[in-house]
Amino acid sequence: MTEILKVENAKKHFGDNEVLKGISLTVNAGGVLAIIGPSGSGKSTLLRCITQFEPIDSGTIIVDGEIMVSTAESGKPLYADAVSLRRIRLKIGLVFQNFNLFPHFSVLRNITEAPISVLGQTKAEATERALELLSKMGLNGKEREYPYQLSGGQQQRVSIARAMALNPEILFFDEPTSALDPELTGEILKVIRSLAEENMTMVIVTHEMAFARDVADHVIFMDEGVVIERGVPAQVFGNSAEERTKRFLQRYYER
Repeated sequence: MTEILKVENAKKHFGDNEVLKGISLTVNAGGVLAIIGPSGSGKSTLLRCITQFEPIDSGTIIVDGEIMVSTAESGKPLYADAVSLRRIRLKIGLVFQNFNLFPHFSVLRNITEAPISVLGQTKAEATERALELLSKMGLNGKEREYPYQLSGGQQQRVSIARAMALNPEILFFDEPTSALDPELTGEILKVIRSLAEENMTMVIVTHEMAFARDVADHVIFMDEGVVIERGVPAQVFGNSAEERTKRFLQRYYER
């Protein structure tokens, strides 16, 4: 299978706090990786490093065969040139916890702005694609509304459509349901599940254990900046090898 993402020994500090202590992972085309673990374990920081929102201190990140960053002989990170980084960035989509929609843009413009300004699509091309995506998200007829007129679940679906509009090779979700009321969580998980069925390559940081178990084909459990356990869902959730993983999952099973 084609390897879309490879991370090797990624490390990241914030001051004296070592948040990532040598993280390695791979994701193949069409694969769904779920990253689970307690708050503060480094999950979101890892996503921010892969998506270029934060620089790593050392390690290697390769996206769709292109080296985004490697470690120089000096031990410092060596990033690709600006043109390459921009090209790599376009292969990555990120759905934030808190939607991050432009409040003064309509739903349609939130989705079409980047394809027009970044990809150079015509307004007609971007609009056609946006309407397709809104239909896929169950948001027909919402294109002229503004974010404040939508529920949290609807806003998050617009956020997913916006990320998809750039046709990324891999889509990252950082706790996509954490800002939602419980009754709205299901509609977002349904959308992500449908993307998985269409073989969209995804990395999902989530606290929804049942969802991770059912949708992912690979699971990583992180704690205190390291990968404690990794494997297929049946192994991680049903037959954990590490005591720390068992303790973490037990909290969720007792809810």
